[in-house]
Amino acid sequence: MTREYPPEVYGGAGVHVTELVAQLRNLCEVDVHCMGAPRDTAVVHQPDPALKGANPALATLSADLSMANAAENADVVHSHTWYTGLAGHLAALLYGVPHVLTAHSLEPMRPWKAEQLGGGYRISSWVERTAVEAADAVIAVSSGMRDDVLHTYPALDPSRVHVVRNGIDTDVWYPVEPSGSEESVLAELGVDPNRPIVAFVGRITRQKGVAHLVAAAHKFAPEVQLVLCAGAPDTPEIAAEVTAAVQELSRARTGVFWVREMLPIGKIREILSAATVFVCPSVYEPLGIVNLEAMACATAVVASDVGGIPEVVADHQTGLLVHYDQGDPTFFETRLADAVNTLVADPARAREYGIAGRQRCIAEFSWAHIAEQTLEIYRKVSN
Repeated sequence: MTREYPPEVYGGAGVHVTELVAQLRNLCEVDVHCMGAPRDTAVVHQPDPALKGANPALATLSADLSMANAAENADVVHSHTWYTGLAGHLAALLYGVPHVLTAHSLEPMRPWKAEQLGGGYRISSWVERTAVEAADAVIAVSSGMRDDVLHTYPALDPSRVHVVRNGIDTDVWYPVEPSGSEESVLAELGVDPNRPIVAFVGRITRQKGVAHLVAAAHKFAPEVQLVLCAGAPDTPEIAAEVTAAVQELSRARTGVFWVREMLPIGKIREILSAATVFVCPSVYEPLGIVNLEAMACATAVVASDVGGIPEVVADHQTGLLVHYDQGDPTFFETRLADAVNTLVADPARAREYGIAGRQRCIAEFSWAHIAEQTLEIYRKVSN
């Protein structure tokens, strides 16, 4: 049970579901129930048309009712994110089947969602609490996330909370040589191949810390170029804030390139491979698949030390971690710039971190292993 499924994948949860399903199908029978546009690869559930124009949280719950109703023949239901948590919970009650819930993030740790959902944020928080506390098993995508789950929901039995990390397909994400062809996204943007590149890929949300990165970029070494692949803003307000900040940065320095549309994997792979450093300035991140994507492309990572990121980015081995203090954002931005400049000034060290990062992805973050761990949890709750 998922909101996102190809071709509609917007974030890490959608990537996780896509890859997990592909590997689980080698081990067991899997039916995918999702939301969005009709497609042949999954059963799609739409919100009740009578709720057109209603708060998005209410519309989501109506799709959840349809999804729960359709789960009659399931042996186990597995929901991802609050968007389908209620569907999993109701299916478990209705049909007496185990409910496994993967927590990709926690609503109480994302208060800025109230900007996007209004009163719907209270509904999404209620749904999450109800589903998490009743689930037969909760999967956290990192050990840090498991700690957050138990802290946020102290009524939850710790024995029901398992860690199964996100993964990466290193046959899809791998380093590529710079392309001189007309199809090169870097050439199309006008990026200078002879100057260092700092890259970011992510949605424009408070969570991803885009504003911190743009502020830090004022302190990047003069030769550094910033390729900012950032779109899908949560609200018009944050879109306006980031637009103004990027415009100010572009007036202050050269080499600022902002890509707002979602790019295909091949173009993202080219950008990540060409980057001297990938930056992840998130203020909240249960794990951060995008860091794995950059590491798999053999690129050094500079990242905040929040959530599950330190379980992915090995400090001074595959990149540099920067402490995030909510009370002192200016210091965080300065340290972020310092870390970037350190690696830009030492390209051999950056390359060494990148090579180590790819090896770490291959050794520790295989989707096949993640599917086996997930299936074991299915077996456990079924017994």
